[in-house]
Amino acid sequence: MKRAGTLRQVSDLSDFSRGHWLRELLCRGEEPSHVQPSPDGQHVLVLQKKGPPSLPRVVAFQRHSIAGADLERSWQPPQPALVGLHFLQSPVVLGPWVLAMVWEHGRTEVWHFVVSVGWQLLQTLELCQGARARIVSVCSQGASLVWCEERPPLGAHLDISKCAFRFCVCARALEVGEQGVRLGTVRIVLHNSPEYQVLASPQHVFLVPAAAGFATTSKFLLIWHPETAKLTITAPSAGFIHSKVLHSSSESDFRKLLLGSVGLLSGFAPLDIHTSAMSNGGGLLLVSTKGAVNVVEPDGTHRHIFDLERGSLAQGSPVRLKTFGSVLACVVAGVLYLVDQNSGRLIGKEVLSMKEVHFLEPSGEEDDIQLLTQAGVFSFSFSKPEDSSRPEPCLVEMVFEEACRYYQRRSLSSSKLTVEKLKKGGTFQAPLALAAILEHSLHQKQKPARSLQDTYAKLLSTMSLELQSYMSLELLKTCVVCAPESEVESYCNELVEQEVSRILHSDMDKDNLAYLNSVFDSFPKAAWKATRSCLQLQQNGDGLLVARATPEVWKKVLGGPQLEEGGQNGMVPLFELICASFLRFKPKWLPSFVELTQQYVSMSWAYSSKEGPEGRVPLYKRALGVLARKNKHSEGDDEMELELLLCSKRPKAVLQALHLLIHLKRWQRVVEVAEKFSKLSPLLNKEIFTTLLAEFAQHRELDPYLDRLWPLCPAELTASDILTMVLQHLPCSQEDPVPFSSEGNQLTVGLLKPLLQRAVQRPSVQDEMYSDALQSPTFPPPTPPREH
Repeated sequence: MKRAGTLRQVSDLSDFSRGHWLRELLCRGEEPSHVQPSPDGQHVLVLQKKGPPSLPRVVAFQRHSIAGADLERSWQPPQPALVGLHFLQSPVVLGPWVLAMVWEHGRTEVWHFVVSVGWQLLQTLELCQGARARIVSVCSQGASLVWCEERPPLGAHLDISKCAFRFCVCARALEVGEQGVRLGTVRIVLHNSPEYQVLASPQHVFLVPAAAGFATTSKFLLIWHPETAKLTITAPSAGFIHSKVLHSSSESDFRKLLLGSVGLLSGFAPLDIHTSAMSNGGGLLLVSTKGAVNVVEPDGTHRHIFDLERGSLAQGSPVRLKTFGSVLACVVAGVLYLVDQNSGRLIGKEVLSMKEVHFLEPSGEEDDIQLLTQAGVFSFSFSKPEDSSRPEPCLVEMVFEEACRYYQRRSLSSSKLTVEKLKKGGTFQAPLALAAILEHSLHQKQKPARSLQDTYAKLLSTMSLELQSYMSLELLKTCVVCAPESEVESYCNELVEQEVSRILHSDMDKDNLAYLNSVFDSFPKAAWKATRSCLQLQQNGDGLLVARATPEVWKKVLGGPQLEEGGQNGMVPLFELICASFLRFKPKWLPSFVELTQQYVSMSWAYSSKEGPEGRVPLYKRALGVLARKNKHSEGDDEMELELLLCSKRPKAVLQALHLLIHLKRWQRVVEVAEKFSKLSPLLNKEIFTTLLAEFAQHRELDPYLDRLWPLCPAELTASDILTMVLQHLPCSQEDPVPFSSEGNQLTVGLLKPLLQRAVQRPSVQDEMYSDALQSPTFPPPTPPREH
């Protein structure tokens, strides 16, 4: 882990040619100057657009007093202004780079510097093809220039909406040789587009909407991939949206590009961009007006890095950004922030006394930060961990940062809690204790174990298993990074299993649930294996599915945070994730798994308890919802739906399954289900029998199963009840009824006779009530003997 060092002055500008003038330019003017250092760090170009009483100008300064002709250009409005200064790659004969000065009307001057000779103009070129074009933004990529130009409409009275899409993004190579500079062909990246600011990394070009653009087009960014001729649409609120390869110039039309995404893009919030800059890793750094620093990767993904402490940034207030290795340096209002790009942690913070600060290219090591001010050049280097007596591990720092967020959310005070306050104050002992335990445990392998307080030692013994799990997890992550390609899959499977197990033994909040969703989406097979292992799912000797998971794990599977219907940003509960894995890898086990979960629910939660899952949507319905969301419907889905309905053993679900079987005309299965589930309750038995009796009255499909169907007749149904139901469900005949039908599919009394005999011979409920009275001795009683 890098540790912040100290700021030291390495130059007072005396080693620059005309150093006094450089200091004067940096101090002059109401607006900040634009400083462009050369790739080798030996030259500094200062562009000052406004600086009364002098004219706008660009001046080059050489470091280490390199002799030669100076470079200075100035202009006076309404002359075209200078749009950009860019260093392009060039043949080694002319040096590693040349300077391109691009003017607003497209004229481009190519300069190069020769030692002991100075700056020389190689050639002046016309970058744009149209005489009326006006360049609004330009960037360099290798030996090419990419720019956005405005092409004014030919007609004087055109629609305002059409005039807004009058810009074009173009690219052109500058081939520098000993004989001069030759322009390549113009490559149209995008036409009929709104105004964009173009920023380039070595392999990609980012198109950022201008501040004055339309609201509808200021909700997303575009990324151009020159090698594959592909354009990617991305938005901070949604990440990657769409990508398209541009095979022809007609596909480069901005409106055609967005044709399939207009509805989706219209719902996004407008971009909030205060400052943008490129990182050395190829990503686009964005600073919002609220002080949030984010990075947009070339693949369209977005990642939050850091939040500036200043809060809202005023429009026009300068923010300087530059990356040095893995460190992001940011200067805002005289404060230098140093942030680790990977973790987002604040490494250092320095209050500067200089008004205007510019970043230079590092002179030595990659992470050596060079600052140019009117007082001179300053360097900020990092001290290595070996130089520190006892550096704190990254994990310990994370403990204090997480504790700050935790206590701040629960605090009624308006004052902000910082890591420094947390370490110095004695109010909160928990993070101090945990930090001491972690520092002791993580360093005992490297150095002899130090003594620990007795109270902390007891906590250490309690946390020993968790610490071992953490250390093994960190070791496994290292193995994944360093493993050969053939072993990566096995390590990833093990890593996923440990991560799933860790989450299932933690609090299932929305963050953990979102993390599990991403794991199941990225590593579906490994997540399925991890789920089987955590729940200990296996088949016993009878072929039945059994699970030996602990009650705590079951509660995580069935409980968790409540989400709105349809999930939140595509996020689904853990139970649905597991059901989807069953459907993908072991569909036959899904009904048994749902039955297992219902057995656990009945033992752990009271029926319809609001805390339990049954107080929300029944589990079988949640599993059916997962089945309905499948992309492709197969023949086995009907059978799966039946099994899920029947495994619930709920009356409504059983009747729904019975009706589905009747619809499919699977009469053998209909009778089997009726025989099995009629035993659950008398009410369900009556519903099943009346349903099947209605079917029997309408057709002859159930005739082969009558000997199995009649025993299901409820005891309370009389012969008259049976006849009434049969008559109600007889099919309507279009012809006049005849005594004997030739079709042979009519219901006859002979088919009903066994059922009616059973109903008549079986004692009714009223008969049973008066059976004692009916079975009494002879009535009337015999006359008592007379006495003589």
